[in-house]
Amino acid sequence: MIHTTTSIRVRYGETDPMKYVYYGNYAEYFEVARVELFRSLGMSYDEIEKRGIFLPVSEYKIKYLKPALYDQLLEIRTFVKKIPGIRIEFEYEIYNEENVKITEASTTLFFLDSETNKIVKCPDYLMELIQKKWVD
Repeated sequence: MIHTTTSIRVRYGETDPMKYVYYGNYAEYFEVARVELFRSLGMSYDEIEKRGIFLPVSEYKIKYLKPALYDQLLEIRTFVKKIPGIRIEFEYEIYNEENVKITEASTTLFFLDSETNKIVKCPDYLMELIQKKWVD
């Protein structure tokens, strides 16, 4: 398993009139967390794309337990619990400043060769980085 934690402060423009985070903004929070997970492995998302791999989202699930509110500092805990093949699955938990879990989610992305537009298995260079950080 790989686990990272990313903090995000809720900005006013991300909220609705009740000062709750607008539901559509959670996908962006999870993207930030995924990018930081790749960075923690030792490779930026930009570098992965420069090496010819795109990672489109094929599935997104979310369960809202409590609202995230304007100006709260959120902690996004991101997990990869399975070694990737042609897909990589991320699980997320968001906690508020009181350390209360407010959201659970998951995304599935697949590895896409940017030249051929074909689905491929996780590239060896990325798999090596994943295996170096993998904890049972």
